Amino acid sequence: MTEKPTNQADETDAEPAKTGKAMGFLGHLEELRGTLIKCAVVFAVFVTIIAYRLEDATLLLNAPLREVQAQYPKLASDLVTTSPMSVFSVVIDICLIWGVVFSLPFWLFFIGQFIAPALTKREMRGIMPTALSAFALFIAGAGFGYYFLTASSIRVAFELNQQLGYKVMWTADMYYNLLLWLTLGMGAAFEFPLLVVLAVYMGLIEVATLRKFWRHAFVVIFIIAAVVTPTTDPINMCLFAAPLMVLYFLAIVVASKLVRRRKDEVIEV
Repeated sequence: MTEKPTNQADETDAEPAKTGKAMGFLGHLEELRGTLIKCAVVFAVFVTIIAYRLEDATLLLNAPLREVQAQYPKLASDLVTTSPMSVFSVVIDICLIWGVVFSLPFWLFFIGQFIAPALTKREMRGIMPTALSAFALFIAGAGFGYYFLTASSIRVAFELNQQLGYKVMWTADMYYNLLLWLTLGMGAAFEFPLLVVLAVYMGLIEVATLRKFWRHAFVVIFIIAAVVTPTTDPINMCLFAAPLMVLYFLAIVVASKLVRRRKDEVIEV
């Protein structure tokens, strides 16, 4: 019986992407420190730029509020501050929102550089699609929180205040805290399907398990929605949970294709 020839391409793909001197624990810590420093520098640069263009950045972030104000003329048109120091927290929130959004592509690139030496050539080919997917999902989530959830939360809050006869006078720091929570929080929540696919790829969970326990996953999603959304009304909770449910099933489809492709590669060897 003749032995089946070894697939040279598969052996090459299984080799480390980079070869060089082995690095000890302290060396890895030094590399991690350098990565964190680069991430911090990029963030600081973008925060400085946003601080310089603070009026333009503020105008963009006020768009959801202006949209609701156009629908409800009785809603006060101006945000207020109630203490001398509250304006500083407003500036911090504005810079933080834009700083994270603009810095994210660079952070993903630096993290990819950090983990690249430990990956095989086959895994290296997946870094770019993974990074692009992570960035696209974050932007999609942040955009969803900015365009839909923020305006919806403001609308519901104003209607409740109006129904109870309360005068609306919202502070700027609370508005930007809400915006920060919904945009960055929703952007982070949209990374959920990518984490599911990576868990399947690493063998931490099976696709069959994801299909079997989809009802449990939906309960977890609604719990997250109850925590993240600033209002407890079911409309906002459903607006938050609905896209995550769709992304959960999309993650199952992508993970199934990934597992099927891996099985086909094993059969071909």
